[in-house]
Amino acid sequence: QVQVVESGGGLVQAGGSLRLSCAAPGNIFRFNRMGWYRQAPGKQRDLVADIANSGGTNYADSVKGRFTISRDNNRNTLYLQMKSLKPEDTAVYYCNTSPNILLFWGQGTQVNVSS
Repeated sequence: QVQVVESGGGLVQAGGSLRLSCAAPGNIFRFNRMGWYRQAPGKQRDLVADIANSGGTNYADSVKGRFTISRDNNRNTLYLQMKSLKPEDTAVYYCNTSPNILLFWGQGTQVNVSS
């Protein structure tokens, strides 16, 4: 079963920062656009940001200017630098290909932002 492994979540106060990481299978990672998704309790899973293997990025309006997505194609690893965190950023964060989902969903990493 091909799967991703997310890490880096935790509890942080509003205004704080976190850096998430995602290790993905190389045969998929290197040739696809990758994205970070998040799912808050009772809500659907939404795309937060994605990045092409050439480096072009897109962000949801709610995180523009605060989050930065990046990738290391040599390490098959995706990153999400999150700054100026808000309580509404609280969610489980996942990574996968974008826009089409090609990988089994991992466990995700929980981000909790306290006010």
